[in-house]
Amino acid sequence: MIKIDGSYLEGGGQIVRTALALSALTGKSFEVDNIRKGRCDSGLKSQHLHCIKALEELCNAKTNDIKIGSEYLRFIPGKITAKNLNIDIGTAGSITLLLQSLLLPCLFQKKKIKLSIIGGTDGKWQMPFDYFNEVFIPRINEYADIDVKLFKRGYYPKGGGKIEININPKYKFDDLPNKPIMLLEQGELLQIKGTSHASKDLEKASVSERQAKIAESLLKGYNVPINIRTEYHDTLNPGSGIVLWAKFENTILGSDGLGEIRKKAELVGEEAAKGLIKEIDSKASVDSHLEDNILPFMALFGGKIRVPELTNHTKTNIYVTENFLDVKFKVDEKEKIISV
Repeated sequence: MIKIDGSYLEGGGQIVRTALALSALTGKSFEVDNIRKGRCDSGLKSQHLHCIKALEELCNAKTNDIKIGSEYLRFIPGKITAKNLNIDIGTAGSITLLLQSLLLPCLFQKKKIKLSIIGGTDGKWQMPFDYFNEVFIPRINEYADIDVKLFKRGYYPKGGGKIEININPKYKFDDLPNKPIMLLEQGELLQIKGTSHASKDLEKASVSERQAKIAESLLKGYNVPINIRTEYHDTLNPGSGIVLWAKFENTILGSDGLGEIRKKAELVGEEAAKGLIKEIDSKASVDSHLEDNILPFMALFGGKIRVPELTNHTKTNIYVTENFLDVKFKVDEKEKIISV
């Protein structure tokens, strides 16, 4: 039984999500205490319970008696059976955070799997849908054929967004190829793209266009084509956001901004653009949002990446991943290179 300290470093929910993913993939049981001790509202939240419930169905897992607020979890996975899952988080709980637990074990099975998930697509402290689809998925598509469809946006607090993911595995966990992740140089910047989106009730105020316009004006100095599409969606409550990504010869870097009540659209676009500028100018090949998410894949396939900074999320994922897989990450903090 692997023992995980839920209060390690940032002490957030990522510890549980990563442990669940690696446990389901490897078949190794674990227990974690002090769950989310680094947060003001410690313990399991609704999204974590949905992660666990989905994995119980996917791999016949067994757990102790848990509920919202539980600070201890024992998780004993069974054999994964490829099947289609329909999950309704019921709130604006993050779909992409849920996928931190589900995606990895689904990628390396014998059969296709379809996940249909209802919840939040764009919210605080999560990977926005467009970043997930345009930056993260292209990075792991060589390990499985992954098709992602957005059917509806879901903003805080009501959520109601819906996505569908079809996963056609290329490899099995016990027969992985030698395909290390090597991302050390950006190469030439080719273009900048983006999606600026908002609920339909914000269309008269031209929120999507205003977010996109300020972002484009701040990014013009790179002298590459810039294409930021604008969208409006039927949603359960008002909301907006923008995701930007820079395509290089060797990599893709991303950034985002999120709309809030009484927050000007121009500020949302400015935050996303300045975030992308910071990532580009860092000369890193993996941005600060992706670095922690790519670590489990590096543990499976090997590799070396250059990051803009070594975040606590990254240090935490190194800790959890090393507990499940027979690997040891090496970190060169001066050169900002992580290797395994």
